[in-house]
Parts: sequence; C-alpha cells; structure tokens
Amino acid sequence: MVKLVVMIPAYNEESTISGVIKKIPKEFKGIDEIKILVADDGSTDKTIEVSKKSGADYIAGSHRNQGLGRNFKKGLEACLKLKADIIVNIDADGQFNPLDIPKLIKPILNNKADMVTASRFANGTYAKSVPLVKRIGNWGFSKLVSHISGEKFSDTQCGFRAYSREAALRLNLYSKFTYTQEVFIDLVSKGMKIKAVPMQVKYFSKRKSHISGKLISYGFKSLGIIANASRDTRPMDFFGRPGFTLFGLGFIGGVASFIYWITHLMTTPIKTLFSVSVFFMTLGLSLIIFGLLADIMRRIKLTQEEILYKLKKKEYS
Repeated sequence: MVKLVVMIPAYNEESTISGVIKKIPKEFKGIDEIKILVADDGSTDKTIEVSKKSGADYIAGSHRNQGLGRNFKKGLEACLKLKADIIVNIDADGQFNPLDIPKLIKPILNNKADMVTASRFANGTYAKSVPLVKRIGNWGFSKLVSHISGEKFSDTQCGFRAYSREAALRLNLYSKFTYTQEVFIDLVSKGMKIKAVPMQVKYFSKRKSHISGKLISYGFKSLGIIANASRDTRPMDFFGRPGFTLFGLGFIGGVASFIYWITHLMTTPIKTLFSVSVFFMTLGLSLIIFGLLADIMRRIKLTQEEILYKLKKKEYS
C-alpha cells in the first residue's frame, strides 16, 4: 500500500484554493490511497471553509499566522502522522497544475530520488511569464545554494515538490519565514537524492504573494536562512575558508614588513602594513578557531538529529 498525501500550505487563499483541490486527480498509477491536507497558516478569510467544501480530507495548522517555514513544518508532521509514503507540496494559488503530480512523484516511485522539485527554469520556455527581477533573484539564490550544497539546482524557490517518507523524517528545518532553500542544503548534507523535473508555471502578475511579501525583504531574509544553514552543515567552509584567506594575507604582509625592516633597518613606511597584517592574522586565526568549534557542534548536532530521526520514525510508525 502506497499512500500519497497532497499538502497545500495556505494563508487567505479562499479565491484560488478550491480550484487547486478540485483539480487533484483521484487516482495515480502506483498509488493506492490519496488524501488532501490543507496546512492553514491562520487564515482570516474563508480558506478553511472553502477547502472542506472542495474536498480536502484534513485541515492542519494554527489559529494565527506563524510564517511559511513553520507552517510547512507543521504540515509535514501532520502528513507523517497520516502515515504518508509520499508527500506532495503544492501552492494554493493555482500557479502549478495538480495534473502534473504524477510526473513529479515518478522518480520517488522508481526509487531514483528522495525529493523531487519542479523546476520552472530547467526549460527556458516554461518561465517566460515570470518577471525578470524574479528570474534574476531565483538564478542568484539557485547558484548560491548549488555552491553551498555541492549539487547543481536550477530552481530553489519553487514550492511544488514531492518528498519520500524517509526524506520527510530526515528533514529538520529551523526558519519560520520560509523553507525553500533550507530544504536543499539540509537534505543534501544528509545524503538524500534530489531531482528536478521541468514544469510549467502560470504566473499571475496582478496577484501579490501573501507569503514572501516585498522582494527586497524576502531576499535579505532568505540570505540569512541560507547563511545559517551553511554554517550548520559546512562550518569549516563557512568560517575556515575566510579565516585561512585572511590569515594568509596577514602572513604575507607580515613577512613583507619583516623583510623590509631587515634590509632597510627602518619601519617608517611599513608601520601601517604591519599593523593591518597583525589584525588580519588575528582575525583569520579567530575564524579558524570558530570553524573548529562549530565543526565539533556540527558532530553533536548530527548525533542529535539521528536520535530525533529514530524517535520520529517510532512515533509516526
């Protein structure tokens, strides 16, 4: 028996969520049971009422708005409690077609992926309706996440994704604002396989997102989330690389100052260079020490997450 739970995170989506729910197919090849769960993030409109009338099997969430990241995490836990083998997350705004779900879950059914994400940019023709500023932002974030994770991703902001039960159990998220980039870094660090499937998107230019808000604010908050995830999963890269770079520059400047002093027996032109070099070496050494300490914390965190994984596996079995 393979059970699929389609999760729809929602916040004040009474005008669009009905269309999404009704378009979700009633059966898929390789799936024995399908359930629809709406993860409501404290909507103040009729989202819950409309969802129930439209055919949602379960409603999960909170009575107040807590942010997409926290809402997604609670929704994922609810899906695990329902004993989902595969979890599909799709936006409530109708930008993605629920009829594409079979294409999305196929790599998981074939044991070729632990997580599958729709990609609006793997095929250039699929993203023509997306505004240029959002394309540029997505390109930048995707490049950054790809660099940090060591994998190549073309769309790390897309909310249309499928997760195996194992991936959902392994996943640990900490940001309340959003989850989209953090998921990639976390799962890759745990050896999970992630695949992308090119997917069509219908962008509504007049509709403002209830989730991300202003683009500049979204960008800075997302950068903070990526930085925290990078620090937690690759501390020596996060602290060590800049630390060794600064220490190396300071060491070269210090050696140059010393050679000048030996050969000219004077320090007048190189006092500033020597002071800056000492500062760089001190700062670099401090960052290296931070990196070593953070790496020790990372190992403790890995042990704790393994224990958490076994506890969740037992709880949701």
